Amino acid sequence: MYRYEGRVIYEAHDDDGILEVVERDGVRSLHFGSFPRQSSMLLAEPDKLYLNYVRAMTSWMLFKPTLDDEALIIGLGGGSLTKHLLHHFPDCRLRVIEYRESVVKIARSHFGLPLDPRLKVIIDDGAKYVRQRTDSQAAQYSLMFIDAFDHEGMAPSISNHAFFDACKTLLKKDGMLVINLWGGVNNPLFKEVALWLGRTFDWRILFLPVPDRGNIIGLAFNEEAPIHSMKDLRTRAIILEQLYQIEFISFLKEIAKHNTSVLRNSIQK
Repeated sequence: MYRYEGRVIYEAHDDDGILEVVERDGVRSLHFGSFPRQSSMLLAEPDKLYLNYVRAMTSWMLFKPTLDDEALIIGLGGGSLTKHLLHHFPDCRLRVIEYRESVVKIARSHFGLPLDPRLKVIIDDGAKYVRQRTDSQAAQYSLMFIDAFDHEGMAPSISNHAFFDACKTLLKKDGMLVINLWGGVNNPLFKEVALWLGRTFDWRILFLPVPDRGNIIGLAFNEEAPIHSMKDLRTRAIILEQLYQIEFISFLKEIAKHNTSVLRNSIQK
């Protein structure tokens, strides 16, 4: 059976709809009953980040030297970002919150998500999980990743200012939040989320548009996150690009280009 210009190798249904795994030209992708891909994996290089927006989410590495403690991930998909972190940061500990148990099963069976003692996957609503742990997990995470957008927009439970306030509480004082947004800078929801992030993080925010995509990656810095010089960031981008074969030099250029009004809050000239 063929769908979305590829061959369907697996199909399942749960209370939230259809889930399909489709292969085309050596790429395996997860779909939620529509053409947009929720996750993709290059079969010949399963550890390589295939989708542009997921690679852009690694732009946090420009600003933090490593991940040697805990990170919280809201939204699993096929697990590309989670696998990347486990592969490259041996001392990391990851907690992933995924709403759909079916997604977790497919990530393990078809996208190589490992059983790893450093990884804990929890089936829950990401926003509810965050809100309920502002006391028990305050200042626990160095990094938070939020990828809860799909072709229909942001999950309703995280579409509010209170959610981002709770995220800030869970971050360490020098922590960072990384979020995948969808719809472009003129999208009303993007503007609303940008305002919430700015107010929550005292405008220590940056946005990275993904070329030729509707995705925009948001980076938010807690109050004690260091302010880097552009010179140091350029040097770091060159080193990271050589290490990971990811376009960090382009990321930095796009960040500098699209954040003129807030750049000085997080980057020195």
